[in-house]
Amino acid sequence: MSEPNSAQQTPDTAAGRPRMRPAPLLFEPEAAADDPEHFFDLESMDDPGELLERSTELALAFRAAADRATEFQAMAAAQLADPKRFDRATVESIARRADWSQDYAQRMIEFGTDLLRQRPAVD
Repeated sequence: MSEPNSAQQTPDTAAGRPRMRPAPLLFEPEAAADDPEHFFDLESMDDPGELLERSTELALAFRAAADRATEFQAMAAAQLADPKRFDRATVESIARRADWSQDYAQRMIEFGTDLLRQRPAVD
């Protein structure tokens, strides 16, 4: 599991620049997904330069997607643990639900609370 703060700031967001969009993840047909040797058609590339470029794009896209998903997990955990909710979830129940340790769940709740504070108000 990645740490909660790994997704908080990238070099682009730390410098005040907007986050760059990663390369799109192309759809893997079900038949190809069943073949362990087939991965986003990388195995069919003969040019090592092209292979390095495309596999790097995929690695960055997966990393960005994982970081973004972690941010959404944290915000959801913070919302579930919000003391203003009548049905507030406990740290223990959030940890169990997300398959986290209680310590990690507490840190994710804190990270999510910070993220929610930074969001612009929606009218």
